[in-house]
Amino acid sequence: MTQTRILTGITTSGTPHLGNYVGAIRPAIAASLAPDVESFYFLADLHALIKVQEPERVQRSTLEIAAAWLACGLDPAKVWFYRQSEIVEIPELSWFLTCVAGKGMLNRAHAYKAAVDKNRAEGEDDDAAITAGLFMYPVLMSADILAFNANQVPVGRDQIQHIEMARDVGQRFNHLYGEHFVLPEALIEESVATLPGLDGRKMSKSYDNTIPLFAPRETLKKLIYSIVTDSRAPGEAKDTEGSALFQIYQAFASVEETQAMRRAFAEGIGWGEAKQALFERIDGEIAPLRAKYETLMARPQDIEAILVDGARRVRAQHVSPRMKALREAVGLRDLSQTATKASAKAESKTTLPVFKQYREADGQFYFKLADGDEVLLQSRGFASPKDAGQLIAALKAGKSDVAALLAAADAVDDARRDAVAAALAAIVQAEAEAQAAKDSATS
Repeated sequence: MTQTRILTGITTSGTPHLGNYVGAIRPAIAASLAPDVESFYFLADLHALIKVQEPERVQRSTLEIAAAWLACGLDPAKVWFYRQSEIVEIPELSWFLTCVAGKGMLNRAHAYKAAVDKNRAEGEDDDAAITAGLFMYPVLMSADILAFNANQVPVGRDQIQHIEMARDVGQRFNHLYGEHFVLPEALIEESVATLPGLDGRKMSKSYDNTIPLFAPRETLKKLIYSIVTDSRAPGEAKDTEGSALFQIYQAFASVEETQAMRRAFAEGIGWGEAKQALFERIDGEIAPLRAKYETLMARPQDIEAILVDGARRVRAQHVSPRMKALREAVGLRDLSQTATKASAKAESKTTLPVFKQYREADGQFYFKLADGDEVLLQSRGFASPKDAGQLIAALKAGKSDVAALLAAADAVDDARRDAVAAALAAIVQAEAEAQAAKDSATS
């Protein structure tokens, strides 16, 4: 069975809250149970260093987040679960990608631009207090993704740009050094809830309006009772639209429970009664998880062992072999093998045509089919890299034919049609043989 590889990173910069649980933890763990999915979850402690310079906070957050995911049902025996900083190849790959990433692309990164805009608004120098870590954040994120050839990365809409950058960097590397990276896609879950916080704004550490996921029962109740509501008295109809209390309840309740609460709002339920119902519904789901979390937090050595073992296995089975090939690709090689490698590379370039993807200055995405230095076919422009990538993937898998390839290309003269057809046939055969060899090795 072909599995879709999905990768999720969790920055270790704070305490998990209900918004994290509803928006990321719960749906991700549910998705990991699908038989056609191979899931990677990592604690992004290197990313945390960009905005947190308190060592104890990074350590504590790493422990809390790891314990939270495990308490909520993440099974380290069925997924890949590891700490980013223990995959020592990630910083190395980040450097390889830094050497092909365009500075102009990084200048357009949302986080960097927002920091520059803030400095300008305050009359400061553009780059005042902006670290190279913040500027290079998209490259490190690209390394996290490309190291595992992840197919999909679940992200919010504000993170889509980072996935597009990972695609751009991966395409550039593939163009220079051959087809090494799968180009990832952003996985946007429209149905995943974004919880409001205590003040009605998005629940976020930045707003200090969060409800900690595993707050003690009495603390949880106190926080829920502090959710901002309007002044309508018991007996007065209340609006569900825009109600933080109702939105949070809906994220935890069944369809039937949600409909009943909607009717109660229309009938004028008192805010105190509604908050009590919300507290009981959340505590009913969280209490068993809280008990597991507290047990895990009392044994940090067990969590450490899980993370160390996860990093060891993921390095051995995924990262180290890939990095060996990437070092070879960029020229970091055993000098005694120079002649052999050069000969093999020359032979490979002349025997198998390749698709190469790239982005032009017009903002459009293109691909070409090349046999060595000869370009057999040049595609038309695509508005989305995903569209171009999906067509190439279908062609390589033999799911699309020469007609589909020619339809996506600029004009191809009759003399080259046979060459294009032969090249595509060779690629499909090579892909099939490679997949068969992979299946045989893993069976």
